[in-house]
Order: sequence, then structure tokens, then C-alpha cells
Amino acid sequence: MEIQLELPVPRQPDPVSCGPTCLQAIYRYYGDDQSLDSLGREVEMLESGGTLAVLLACHALARGYRATLYSYNLRVFDPTWFALDRQRLRERLVAEREVREDERLASTIGAYVRFLDLGGEARFDELSGRLLRRLLDSERPILTGLSATYLYRDVRERPSDHQDDDLRGEPVGHFVVLSGYDRTTRRFLVSDPYHPNPLGSGGTYEVGLDRLLGAIFLGTLTWDGNLLVLAPRGG
Repeated sequence: MEIQLELPVPRQPDPVSCGPTCLQAIYRYYGDDQSLDSLGREVEMLESGGTLAVLLACHALARGYRATLYSYNLRVFDPTWFALDRQRLRERLVAEREVREDERLASTIGAYVRFLDLGGEARFDELSGRLLRRLLDSERPILTGLSATYLYRDVRERPSDHQDDDLRGEPVGHFVVLSGYDRTTRRFLVSDPYHPNPLGSGGTYEVGLDRLLGAIFLGTLTWDGNLLVLAPRGG
């Protein structure tokens, strides 16, 4: 690996705790030792289980971190907003929240408003290997919300009981941390809290760029599809 950050990710304790588990690993990377139990209590979770990258970002902002969220979710953001400044972007999100009838979507939009109010930065850079390498070159691990179904090439799951079902199932979202890359092979190092998984028994494995980008883009099906980069204030 050309770049390889020392970032072990522990096993997630249940099917819906991948987000807090990845967040704990990044906090520890920066010397901020938080227990998974406390994060499980403090991070806002969805009624359906799991959480969103923007909610993880809000927790980090409240702890004094800087948070930059690169989003590719067109359910939330209209492409004509990509060049707006923070205030105008917030205004459009507030206006959108008022007209959306879908409760889940309105709640997600509200989380982005809170993210901006806490000082978070929303960006819409083109998703590419160059972007991922640039972020990792700065020695910042990347917490990403992606499609586990696409990443693992796994069967879809029934949301009601998390059982495999290729007919009635839905795509499953997941959080992992990108912690390195090799420019020559175009492969990226993934630190994954899910055990066991089809791509690596040790929790860290390599994935090709094309597959990784596809999984990130398809994370929008489960309300994420983004990159979250945290940094200590002043760091």
C-alpha cells in the first residue's frame, strides 16, 4: 500500500452499530478514546435501525471536531445547489424540508440543517480515485456510507428481520473506513466493522476502485452515499 493509516476498527456488536463503531475507530485514531457503549447512547439512531453519516458528523461537531461531508445524495441535494454558499444552501434545505411529505426524507434534511448550524461543511466534489487519494494523503481516514449489498455482492435483506431474501429483500447500507490505497493497483484499503464478511476475515481488506466507487454511489439507496472526513480543531 502506498498509503496505509494505522486504524484498526473493532467488530460491531450488532447488525446496526456499524456507524458508531467506525466513529469510535476514528476518534481513537486522533487519540480520543470513547467507549462504544457511550457512543451507542449518544449518536442519534433511526427508528428503523442504524444511523446516517450526517448524524455521526453532528456528534463529532458537538465534540469539537471539524467535519466535512462529501455528499452524492440527490434525494436531499438538488445539483443546482452545489455551488451555493453555506447560508443559501441552508435556506434551500429548510425550504425543501417544509414541502417534503416523506417523513424519513424530511428528517434527513433536518439533520443536514443541524449539521450546517453546528459548523459542518458540505461539499459536492466529483467522486473519484483522485479525491479519495487526496483525502488519504492528508492522513485523514474517510468514513463512508455505502451499499454493503453491492460491496459484498451479497443477497438483499428483508428490513423487518434482516434475513436474506433475494425476492423480497432490499439493499443494505453500511459504514466502513477507508484507510489506505495503492495507486499502481488502483486498490483501496477498507477497515470494516462487520464480521465475518465476504471480503476479509481480519476486518481490513483491499477493494478495487471501480467496485468501491459503485458501492459509495449506491449508498444513496439507503440514504447515505457520502464521505465523512473529521479532523480535530486546529489540527
